[in-house]
Amino acid sequence: MYTNYTFSGILIGCLIGICAWLVPQGEYGVTHPSRTETFRRFSADSRPNIVLIVADDHGREAVGCYGNTAIRTPNIDKLAADGTRFSNAFCTTASCSPSRSVLLTGLHNHANGMYGLEHQVHHFSSFDTVRSLPVLLEQAGYRTARIGKFHVAPERTYHFQQVLKGGGVNDPASIGRSPVEMARFCYDFIHEKSGQRSDAQPFFLYFATDDPHRSNTVGPDGKPIFDGSKPNVFGNKPGGYPQVGDHFYQPREVKVPPYLQDTKACRAELAQYYESVSRLDQGVGRLVEYLKDAGQYDNTLIIYLSDNGAPFPGSKTTLYEPGMKLPCIVKLPKPQKRGFIQDAMISWLDVTPTLLDFAGVSAGNVPRQGRSFKAIIEQENITGWDEVYASHSLHEVTMYYPMRVLRERRYKLIYNIAHALPYPMALDLYNSFTWQDILRTKQNVYGKRTVTAFLHRPRFELYDLQADPDEVHNLATNLKYQATLKRMQEKLKRFQQQTRDPWVSKWDFE
Repeated sequence: MYTNYTFSGILIGCLIGICAWLVPQGEYGVTHPSRTETFRRFSADSRPNIVLIVADDHGREAVGCYGNTAIRTPNIDKLAADGTRFSNAFCTTASCSPSRSVLLTGLHNHANGMYGLEHQVHHFSSFDTVRSLPVLLEQAGYRTARIGKFHVAPERTYHFQQVLKGGGVNDPASIGRSPVEMARFCYDFIHEKSGQRSDAQPFFLYFATDDPHRSNTVGPDGKPIFDGSKPNVFGNKPGGYPQVGDHFYQPREVKVPPYLQDTKACRAELAQYYESVSRLDQGVGRLVEYLKDAGQYDNTLIIYLSDNGAPFPGSKTTLYEPGMKLPCIVKLPKPQKRGFIQDAMISWLDVTPTLLDFAGVSAGNVPRQGRSFKAIIEQENITGWDEVYASHSLHEVTMYYPMRVLRERRYKLIYNIAHALPYPMALDLYNSFTWQDILRTKQNVYGKRTVTAFLHRPRFELYDLQADPDEVHNLATNLKYQATLKRMQEKLKRFQQQTRDPWVSKWDFE
């Protein structure tokens, strides 16, 4: 019952992956654009700077402005108080590389080629023909730079003009897991002292932290660092980091979300997780401080979000609500409303079209599957933003478990394409103190689900989110909901057809 993954799962995943690669890249709904798109440019001084802050595994249940009174995130909360907080924002795949590829292309992972975690050796990367946000903004006259976690490929597809010191934990120039230090290395770029471009040019800064991801579970020698017998430290260390104030939490202080089992092990890890989130928050504050010092804060669009949900079983790598419903804060250059809560349903598919819209860029025939939400950020009582689609294929190479989702305001349909397999867990989640404690004590209860139900899922899961926000009672076999099930199945299949999803063929085999 507690099998992490099976040989049959790997074999099936490899076979389907090979079949997918045999399809020409143009068959994924991605036309091969020419290099001569026409861009509509505004005068340089009228276009905003753009800062996209991407946290790593920051669930919305660990943000003060989203209702957690135990955690301290004053800088993120202040950003929300200065701008708009989206209450219905979703990633489309709850895995690092695929989610970031969606953010930076406006294409589902099955359309841009980044099916799972980036792995250049086996070309686990986006198609060479994909045109990404930084490339399009550079062509439109923006200075572009990135710092921190990248985790997408190939580099030429996601090219930034500058890679600032202080990158991810695997970057030779890394200064470790300190978003405050990361912000310091952005100082010159923000103040336009790089000397590469004219001072009149707007900039695009991609600020991607490693926090609050779990610490590496395996060392350079391949041996486990965290064996599940103690809490993961989430990048925290004795003595802390330079210029970072310590925010320690006691296990009794944390709020255990409904999808987790309230155990000593879980609380111990949540306390460490909170500390990492508070360190991330200080980095956001320092970055905002530098923007203000440079006189750029009021001319800068800032978006704060996370790639996927928290790094705990039941959230990250799943398309249950904790894995895909995430924080999203938008601070406009000159907001008309402050502290506004926007109820529109948006997804990370919409981020690239939105940022191009703010930059005054018409991308010509460059394909996008999302749409700009620029016009509705501060708008009330909007219509037409009432559903999102999600497409998850795999996380690690051994984690083949494709899912497709239609999420409406009331109902949610999850299509588990490989439902015959046990759900395979990410290595860091499987080895977590939280999960290993469940295995050691032989519990069959995990949050509001049984362990059996979590690991062995049916082909379809249908939930009434109004009556069952924690997604416990599957209505897919309930006769009362067959009309709803059929309607949503038809919409989901049509979505797969329209986006040229290679996995759409599975409908014909069952």
